Amino acid sequence: MHEYFPTVIQVVPQDDYTVYVYFDDGKIVLYDMSSKINKGVFKVLQNLSIFKNACTVMNSTLAWDISGTRDLSKCIDIDVFTLYDLPSVKENIA
Repeated sequence: MHEYFPTVIQVVPQDDYTVYVYFDDGKIVLYDMSSKINKGVFKVLQNLSIFKNACTVMNSTLAWDISGTRDLSKCIDIDVFTLYDLPSVKENIA
């Protein structure tokens, strides 16, 4: 059980279907979506333009605003603990 509830404050999608995810406590992780974009609800993200342009922070986590309406119930989001449990990385995008 987590005592700290992580909050995503920024996401930066990359051309290889990974996303740098920045947390409010300074932790940075690199989330790899490449193995998921061929499955179910994630198929729409195969289009790199959609993957990058719809990538955002919603529900305090990494999400894709597919509808473009900022409707929290219509986004594709990733469980924040799934992200936070990934190992920290050093940002390589500067």
